[in-house]
Amino acid sequence: MSKRNSQAAKTAARERLRQERERQAKRDKIKRQVVVACSIVGVLAIAGGIGYAVVQGNKPGYWEDAKNDKLVKPANTTGTNGTTVVIGKSSAKKTLVMYEDPRCPVCAQFEQTVGPTVKKDLDAGKFKIQYIGATFLDDKLTGEGSKNALSALGAALNVSPEAFLEYKTAMYTTKWHPEETDDKFKDDAYLIKIADTVDALKNNKQFQKDVKDGTYDKWALEESKLFDKAGVSGTPTLQMDGKNLTGSDGENAPMTVAEFNTALEAALKA
Repeated sequence: MSKRNSQAAKTAARERLRQERERQAKRDKIKRQVVVACSIVGVLAIAGGIGYAVVQGNKPGYWEDAKNDKLVKPANTTGTNGTTVVIGKSSAKKTLVMYEDPRCPVCAQFEQTVGPTVKKDLDAGKFKIQYIGATFLDDKLTGEGSKNALSALGAALNVSPEAFLEYKTAMYTTKWHPEETDDKFKDDAYLIKIADTVDALKNNKQFQKDVKDGTYDKWALEESKLFDKAGVSGTPTLQMDGKNLTGSDGENAPMTVAEFNTALEAALKA
């Protein structure tokens, strides 16, 4: 091979190498541009996601929105916004006011222990019951079970006062009442399952529709305002003629039948 041909070959090789380097440089540049572009898109997507999350977080929750719903009053109620719930014989001269939160474990204990005696005295006409539902545990424990259960109680009250009382009793039984930190009452299906233990509510399509549709959600919020305005410190609280019925400690609601009977007898005589 001549030196000329050898030099030409080397020159051609160097040219090919130069061209290949330029092509590689271009490919690297394009790759960097793509990476940068993708990074920008990713940042924008993250920022957009954060922005969306912030907007969603700032949007009112379901129960906040429910404040603006049309108020539907359950049957068997009276008073402003249908929030006066009084059950019992009209001939009864005294009224026992009961403040309860559906999620309250002490309310469950009271209902399981003293509830049958309260019902017996109610049926005997010793007093009427005014029920005032509270939902403060949803705020303290987070959740929505108290509000949802109170709405379902409104649906039961719309069926009849008896269905309301039986349903409330069922909610507080050991079988159905959850731990206060377990927000089971937020689940409509669970509330309907409990209702199926009550004859008047079992397979009651209108009741079930009202629970699922949240027909009485707005009413539940209005009802709970009575508790908030009453200045009552906790649940259960029992009152008659504006005075608390208490157990042997002189502070809390009577939690045994004997304590309840003693407190009630004194209140009826007052």
